[in-house]
Amino acid sequence: MRKLVAVFIAFTVGLSGCATVQSIIKSTFPYNATIVIPASSKVNSSISVKSSATSIDQVFGNQNGSNYIKDVRIASVKLNAYNPANTSLGMFKSVNLYISSGDSGEILVASRSDVQANIGSDLALDIDNSRFLDSYVQGASISV
Repeated sequence: MRKLVAVFIAFTVGLSGCATVQSIIKSTFPYNATIVIPASSKVNSSISVKSSATSIDQVFGNQNGSNYIKDVRIASVKLNAYNPANTSLGMFKSVNLYISSGDSGEILVASRSDVQANIGSDLALDIDNSRFLDSYVQGASISV
């Protein structure tokens, strides 16, 4: 009976250890970028701006951390207008967000085509979760 209890305890500890590792591996992490829309931008025209985002290695302080990242997908994209205060993102008719990394080219990761005039300073975009973004995240730099 003791052997059975010992095996059960070892199995339970091993299983919970695997669950902990999976939890760490499948965790989420923020990528942030600041995008500045020039005040001189014209109404009813397309605006293209570019910004560098933080990388995995910057987040974790490890130059080899990106080697362990796989099956990366976008979980959510949110735009916040904060300067000047009380600015509404309703000035945009639509928003497309692309990422690029080195030689990987640009891909669309989120968009919104029905921006209401009274949307306020926060805007959640519809994500394109149809592909993995491993090669972009593992690069040395990411541009949004």
